[in-house]
Amino acid sequence: MVPFFIQPAVHLSGSITIHAFGVLIAISVAVGWIVSVYRCLKAGLDPSACNRLLAYVIFAGFIAAHLFSVFAYFPEKVRQDPTILLRFWEDMSSFGGIVGGLCGFWFFFRRKGAEPGGNDRLRYLDCIVYAFPFAWAIGRLGCALAHDHPGTITAFPLGVSLATRTARRFIAYHYGASGRIEELPDDDAMSRMGFHDLGLYEFLYTLLIVVPVFLALDRTVRRPGFFPTAFLL
Repeated sequence: MVPFFIQPAVHLSGSITIHAFGVLIAISVAVGWIVSVYRCLKAGLDPSACNRLLAYVIFAGFIAAHLFSVFAYFPEKVRQDPTILLRFWEDMSSFGGIVGGLCGFWFFFRRKGAEPGGNDRLRYLDCIVYAFPFAWAIGRLGCALAHDHPGTITAFPLGVSLATRTARRFIAYHYGASGRIEELPDDDAMSRMGFHDLGLYEFLYTLLIVVPVFLALDRTVRRPGFFPTAFLL
């Protein structure tokens, strides 16, 4: 099984801590941005417009990712401390980010008016969506390092090992928070098992399946709007 470890972190002065998750999210944004602009150049689109468009997409994506997460998953945090709504670097939802990014895309062209036309807009969207799995894989690696999405205990070989007491305390906390603590076996049995890490699984799926499929599909010239459809499928 995959060994359990606490995500790497660097503690700076005061209360500032840089976690591996945050570093990988920043790298994923940079990779997505660079690949998108490169695709725009390759497609003969305006790179300046692409840069401005990406600013809208990413800004709206981060806001929506945070708001969706706290309202859908942690509404009690909003009741306890409403200022959490302003802390956009905490509690993010991938699906909220995707919806927010699409809203940012729509708002950018809404402000620009009729130009560029429908096909060109789809070509810009193609460039961004093509880059998305490359960035997504890096972001999901951050989720895997942080164990943000723990699942049930398992004997599956790709599960994260519960051999250490720290790992068992970690999964017991999440079972307890879900009201399912009575479902856990005794400590000795649990030490020979693991837990599903959904962030790890999605990282592997994106890296080993989605990215290679996109690279293969890109060998042929595609109609505008092809890659958004391919990504959804």
